[in-house]
Amino acid sequence: MFIPSKSKYKKQQKGRSFRKVNLAFRNATMPNFDEISLRALSSGRLSSENLLACKQTINKIIKRYGYLIVNLSADTPVSKKPTEIRMGKGKGAVNSWVRKVKPGNILFQIITKYKSVGIRALKLVQNKLPIDTKIIYYDKY
Repeated sequence: MFIPSKSKYKKQQKGRSFRKVNLAFRNATMPNFDEISLRALSSGRLSSENLLACKQTINKIIKRYGYLIVNLSADTPVSKKPTEIRMGKGKGAVNSWVRKVKPGNILFQIITKYKSVGIRALKLVQNKLPIDTKIIYYDKY
């Protein structure tokens, strides 16, 4: 589901540490009146399975009361060599796809008139994610 159909290279190197603390929040805008968002507070990796499980959970709760905007897609391939194989013989095959997330990224947005439905859906999603998150919404009072 959250796997790219094409990529320039089949395999990638791991890159710099994704756990590096970045306190400058990106995409850190306040949501609109009918919008409830889930913001990342820590850095980490979200697999395509995590994203799919979160999307299904949110859609199961909000049903026709609103709609979901997913701001992520898994774009980094992670390779793994088979078990019980000797060292060498090149890089392993692509095992899964992940998305590197930094603090402040907006992960999901729910646009609905019913604030309680959106908050309930995002609380269930928080339990499914391996990073710390915060629910943000516009409060007129």
